[in-house]
Amino acid sequence: MPELGFFSRFTVNFSPLYEAIPEWHTLDESLATCFSSARHGDYERWQSAVQDLPDLNVDKVKLSDTVTLEGAATFSQITELEAALRKLHPWRKGPFELFGVKIDSEWRSDWKWQRVVPHLDALTDRRILDVGCGNGYFGWRMLEVHARLVVGVDPTLIFCMQHQAINRYLKSVQNWVIPLPFEQVPVVQFDTVFSMGVVYHRREPQQHVHRLYTFTQPGGQLVLESLVVETKESLVPGDRYARMRNVWVIPSITELTQWVSSAGYVDIDVVDVTATTPDEQRSTPWMRFDSLPEALHPDNPLHTAEGYPAPVRAVVVGRKPE
Repeated sequence: MPELGFFSRFTVNFSPLYEAIPEWHTLDESLATCFSSARHGDYERWQSAVQDLPDLNVDKVKLSDTVTLEGAATFSQITELEAALRKLHPWRKGPFELFGVKIDSEWRSDWKWQRVVPHLDALTDRRILDVGCGNGYFGWRMLEVHARLVVGVDPTLIFCMQHQAINRYLKSVQNWVIPLPFEQVPVVQFDTVFSMGVVYHRREPQQHVHRLYTFTQPGGQLVLESLVVETKESLVPGDRYARMRNVWVIPSITELTQWVSSAGYVDIDVVDVTATTPDEQRSTPWMRFDSLPEALHPDNPLHTAEGYPAPVRAVVVGRKPE
């Protein structure tokens, strides 16, 4: 992959993305303001962490369950690398391994990918949008199956900084993380549109699915993952669900598919329903905050701390008509 000036005062050079998607030149000013202490008080610390990453050459890349970069590194360089990466805590999605440093993320995101990938249209040479992408882990997995371009959208700046750290070594112009809310991104159509773990955080979830539809190319595929309840009625939790704020509605599986249908998608199918377990989501040295085990009821792990049904997630796929 060609080397580019990705870091000018540690602001991403988005020019190659604008070349691939000219309509997004209008985002330049908004993106430029993202990388500042005004956007987040910890930005300078994160910036310093990326700056402290040692210069290392990648000899081999494995975009597999653990996204792995291999190459020669001294003990001192590995120590510097690990210290810098730990400053970018919390690592929510992964796992990664960089030059022998293993990042054991909160989520075993590879498990989710293994559940989703059998149900995807072939991603070869496709342009892909990943809404709520986190640090871009799934983008690397999409490149593993020969996607042409992956654009992730996630407003959480620390995730973009983690992506920058990984891409400091990979120097890819195929996998991007844009630190903006999805609602601020101009409509451009993609061959495949992902939204995983987002819709229940929206006050107007149907509006979110309708917006996903506008970003989907005719004939393109939607992959929508959500918390669900396995009852006829959807759940509207109180102040918190599994200690999470901003969970506005957890749909029934029927309602989730209805949202997809009402947006205009066809060939809708529920391809996976899986309970989330503490083996898949948990605290680690790379994500030291409370996680799923602390969010479950201490006397009954089939319920959350608030007494709601414990997390179950469903994946729905659909297609936009030609």
